Amino acid sequence: MFNFKVKGMNLDKKQLLVISKCSDFIGFLSERLSLKFDIAIAPSLHTGYMNAMHLLPDVILIDEISLEIKDLKNLSNFKSTHFLNKSWLIMYTTASKKVQQDSLLKVVDEVVYSTSSVSKLCARIVDHAGTAFSFSNYWKEAFLGLFNLLSNPVVLLEKETIVSMNDAFRETFKINKQEEGKLIDFVNCENKTKVKASLLNFARGKHMKAVAKTAFCLKDDKIRNATISLSKLDKMTDGQFIMMINFSDDEHILKEEIGTNSTLMENCFKENSKLAEFHFTRREKEIIQLLCKGYKTKEISEALFISTKTIEKHRANIIKRTHSETIIESIIYAINHQLVDVSYA
Repeated sequence: MFNFKVKGMNLDKKQLLVISKCSDFIGFLSERLSLKFDIAIAPSLHTGYMNAMHLLPDVILIDEISLEIKDLKNLSNFKSTHFLNKSWLIMYTTASKKVQQDSLLKVVDEVVYSTSSVSKLCARIVDHAGTAFSFSNYWKEAFLGLFNLLSNPVVLLEKETIVSMNDAFRETFKINKQEEGKLIDFVNCENKTKVKASLLNFARGKHMKAVAKTAFCLKDDKIRNATISLSKLDKMTDGQFIMMINFSDDEHILKEEIGTNSTLMENCFKENSKLAEFHFTRREKEIIQLLCKGYKTKEISEALFISTKTIEKHRANIIKRTHSETIIESIIYAINHQLVDVSYA
């Protein structure tokens, strides 16, 4: 099971989402809080919810004074979404509306009334952000429970060091139990130093996810291309994140609308993890094209004027070079990677 290590707070700026229509209120908050927070603004609860799903902010501040009560009817969405369960939802409102808002106030984590100054509101936000730790949340706990049930290889990383791996990863990769595993030991990169630095920056940065493509070194020295999806477990769990490996052709494993992407990480893998170039020989292409037409070994032999033993040798080489189990898998590999022109098949 995972051994989570909490090394203290991340010193990077935290994310604050302000839902307000009052420019003066927004300006005052920006002046007081911009040193400690990256501040995003939304003019309505609907827009605020969409922004929150993208940013996964530490604090969500709703300026109820500038909104109408009808605008708050979907307030419960913020707490019914497990990705936002650990966001601190605070409402700034007037005491005169308290009775009218009783049902709404049960949804938020804290209410600050306008009888307190906006300066005190800012101080409260700073105090909370400096002491709030979210060591666990719903989706992290759910992931832990499903860890070894996932068919894809998955690892928990601390920077570039593998902290834990699931059974699918152990079955796919050559594991040296005597040494501490590093992700770059398995990634077929042109510049491993740059990739290592990129993983470190992702672990330290504010972005929650990244999706990239790379080539992996598997058991028996096989090389296989894959899409990798990296996602932070928790903003407050410093330096740790998960990586899921997908060997299919799917480009997007993580939902685009949830969490911000680290384009620097994606670009680093794009530059330094180029897919291994692979080409069939002219004779291998001819054999694959005839196989696509449904030709048997004897028929291929007659069509190409070569012996059946030579055909079998070529078939074996094709299977070996594509790291496949059968010739059918090799043909599918060739078509998917556009290594043969099937228009001639």
